[in-house]
Amino acid sequence: MNCMALRYQDDIVVIDCGMMFPDAELMGIDSVIPDFTFLKDRKEMVRGLVLTHGHEDHIGGVPYLLSEFDIPVYGTDLTLGLVERRLEEHHLADSADLNVVKPSDKITLGPFSIEFIQVTHSIVSAVALAITTPLGVVIHTGDFKVDPTPTDEKLFDLHKLAEYGKRGVLLLLSDSTNSDTSGYSASERAVRPGLENVFHRAEHRIVVACFSSSIPRIQQLLDVSREFGRKLCFIGRSMTQVTEIAHNLGLLRIPEGSLLRPQDVQSAPRNKVCVVVSGTQGEPMSAMSRMAVDNHRNLSLESGDTFVLSARMIPGNEKAIYRMLNHVAKRGAILPTPGNPPLHVSGHAYAEELRLVLNLVRPRFFMPVHGEYRQMAAHAKLAQHLKSSGLEQVFVLETGATLELDKRGAQKSEEVSVGRVLIDSGSLDDVVDEIVVRDRRHLATDGFVLPIVAINKRTGKTEATAEIVTRGFISDNGAELLVQAKQVVARTLENSSVEERGDFGVIQEKIRVDLKKFLNKQTQRRPLILPVILEA
Repeated sequence: MNCMALRYQDDIVVIDCGMMFPDAELMGIDSVIPDFTFLKDRKEMVRGLVLTHGHEDHIGGVPYLLSEFDIPVYGTDLTLGLVERRLEEHHLADSADLNVVKPSDKITLGPFSIEFIQVTHSIVSAVALAITTPLGVVIHTGDFKVDPTPTDEKLFDLHKLAEYGKRGVLLLLSDSTNSDTSGYSASERAVRPGLENVFHRAEHRIVVACFSSSIPRIQQLLDVSREFGRKLCFIGRSMTQVTEIAHNLGLLRIPEGSLLRPQDVQSAPRNKVCVVVSGTQGEPMSAMSRMAVDNHRNLSLESGDTFVLSARMIPGNEKAIYRMLNHVAKRGAILPTPGNPPLHVSGHAYAEELRLVLNLVRPRFFMPVHGEYRQMAAHAKLAQHLKSSGLEQVFVLETGATLELDKRGAQKSEEVSVGRVLIDSGSLDDVVDEIVVRDRRHLATDGFVLPIVAINKRTGKTEATAEIVTRGFISDNGAELLVQAKQVVARTLENSSVEERGDFGVIQEKIRVDLKKFLNKQTQRRPLILPVILEA
């Protein structure tokens, strides 16, 4: 979840504070954030939070951190624009101390002097950090790739890294996400020919799913749409919000008259429309997933429409994404085969780019960060050639481990308390212990609810009235509530298409969401809801 503490004596600066989406087994949990116990135990030492860029896995936990700590936050304009949107959802925007910085700016937090260095990534306004401490300089790259032709023409400031390398760098912390991929990553501009090819071939509507934070990709879609005489429409809550923030900051150029309102998409000529939608990972309630099963209020996919997935499949999401693509294919939409030229490129550096950064910085100590353990281990191997020119040691640490540096050198130190905190419904008051999800606290306080529905998977028809089983939730005098709960389930099924009812993953999530809202409104409690779908 990308949250790191850098400590010198009695001063701590926090670098990034992300979140992740729950695993499939974490039923009822909306998001997962870091455990801040280490920081809470040293609350008076924390001087500030510094953010490298605006992706959710680096900023998603900020509202939860700021609910516990009254500290300043530093980041670039887009990064803090996205943070502010999150803080507004948690009613913290007015009290937060947000400080906008630009590349080459320097700030001082306690004994730390921090310079922000321009890097290229799949989101604009990303920076690396050069942190000067009493013991030496620590370079934290954040997430990056070395893109020689970025769409915003703001190049990775390799000269600045080289300057620090000449002066001497104590420790390098570097992104390892693609360390196991050889060669160089493709420039963001490499996507343009692939998109032009799609637009050239498409006879009807074009629908593109991409990450809402991929401003360079969205800019290219705007430009290509204009080139081919199509109007562009943004659909999806996050897509609309992020593009609005980027446009207001001057980071997204939207020509006048080039946009189409969502409510006008269906009636517009099909060969004059391009729709950009969020929900690339097959999230059950996302705009793209609802569109795929023909349950979106603004757009129904039709035979001959072209659908493009311009995003990577995050490991673990493959099943949900392929399920979504199957539904798109059932609509008769055309799915271009990914190939050359590509329709998506990675935002993370490949092995040769990582080796370039190592050669420029030439640190005394190196610690790979950001990636699976195997990727950090692969990154560590890339640095071995530097051992003949000043690199003393490489450390591959797991979450909770600490690295201690002093005048004598560096060594692994004591383990600290870490873990994950589970968030239900995205409210600050709903931080729950992991054991709640597993068993005891949910059962002891809110209990669980099992709506049981029998559905014919082939026809999508329900075979009988839904049954609801509860334990530890309501007493015998709650019969009327259960009758109403059955009616909620019945309405959810009635308002779902045959295809949705036939997709058990989608209908389970719809039943869970609707029942959760109803029971919380009626009882102010949040039982664990586990819909059970029986195949009739």
